[in-house]
Amino acid sequence: MLHMRPYKHPAPSEFALERVFYALSDSIRLDIVRHLDRVEAATCGELDGGRPKSTVSHHFKVLREAGLVFTETTGTMHMNRLRRADIESRFPGLLKAVLSQPVSA
Repeated sequence: MLHMRPYKHPAPSEFALERVFYALSDSIRLDIVRHLDRVEAATCGELDGGRPKSTVSHHFKVLREAGLVFTETTGTMHMNRLRRADIESRFPGLLKAVLSQPVSA
């Protein structure tokens, strides 16, 4: 049986605003965050937009390291959730402000 290492996730006290802004500065990552804002959780496959797995893995790593996304392995799937409460506790109002902006073309 293949055992996958759990992903590392920073504690809210370790979130850096620069890292959060960097993660959100990419339109693909912003789309992933917007999608996760609308659902409880989603698999990487639901969020990949048909992009190559290596590209999507990189985007999720950036989002995890910024503290925006929590990824956990369930069997062979990776389930992703937006870390709303953690982000809100560290940067009150930030996520709401970002997600309330219209989607640019």
